[in-house]
Amino acid sequence: MEYRRLGKSGLKVSEFSFGSWVTFGKQVDGSDAVSLMAHAYDNGINFFDNAEGYESGNSEIVMGQALKTLGWSRDSFVVSSKVFWGGEKPTQRGLSRKHVTDAAHAALKRLQVEYLDLYFCHRPDIDTPIEETVRAMHDLVTQGKVLYWGTSEWSAQQLTEAYAVARDLRITPPTMEQPQYNVFERQKVEADYLPLYDLMGLGTTIWSPLASGILTGKYNKDTPNDSRLNLPGYEWLKEKWSSEAGRAQLGKVRELTVLADEIGLSMTHLALLWCLSNRNVSTVILGASRKSQLEDNLAALDHKSKLTPEILARIDEIIGNKPSPPQRF
Repeated sequence: MEYRRLGKSGLKVSEFSFGSWVTFGKQVDGSDAVSLMAHAYDNGINFFDNAEGYESGNSEIVMGQALKTLGWSRDSFVVSSKVFWGGEKPTQRGLSRKHVTDAAHAALKRLQVEYLDLYFCHRPDIDTPIEETVRAMHDLVTQGKVLYWGTSEWSAQQLTEAYAVARDLRITPPTMEQPQYNVFERQKVEADYLPLYDLMGLGTTIWSPLASGILTGKYNKDTPNDSRLNLPGYEWLKEKWSSEAGRAQLGKVRELTVLADEIGLSMTHLALLWCLSNRNVSTVILGASRKSQLEDNLAALDHKSKLTPEILARIDEIIGNKPSPPQRF
């Protein structure tokens, strides 16, 4: 395991990290969560990702109980939460000062920690002025309840505004963004955010490197009964990959699988290493409901040398979606 700086901050995070979306509180509880997190930690993972919106807070409860059981030294790991979807009441959603503050306190309680290393605005909130959110995050930082704050799925324009507000007020700017990134989702990370890596020192903690499992190749023939696409509440995901565009992308996965076989990689390893090949990716968040899945994902690190510039070019040729760089005027 190697470690990368979170943007231009001094914090170093493992190149692979472990997230709880879909799994903790739904497919994984109790001793299984402890086993998964212990295996991740023992193999060098130091960042564990969570959110108030994951299973209505139950994911954080499961992770918090696991952290208490494992008893790791607090200075040896990084844990996150995200704020936006906290409940059905108007004051329990969005990025108002009230909800940002209430959600942070609730996350600390569920995760059983004294501070959050990373705290993300889970989505942009068009009903709350960005200045209000920036000030609320800064206050949590100065109170010692949050060390670094950031965003998830914000546009480059929204990020630029937040950064400008913070600099103008001489308060804490966002440090990181958590975007979706994989061979099918490239625009934000490779083009939209490109000026921000230098301007802001922006770090990225990318999610869905396997495109919800599509890039493992397990859907090349049919949909396994125990797959994420068949989980209750994820019908939207199944609909996405059943659409005409989704079927076309599945065809691309089959082509990539042939390439992966040619160079002696599994499709999963090719997809994960492709994400790591981007120097602007601080960490790739892995998700697993079984220890065997996590073991296999971590094994990708043994094959970095196989993803040569020539192979990366062939992947671009197969997918055909490499973004154009931002125009300079």
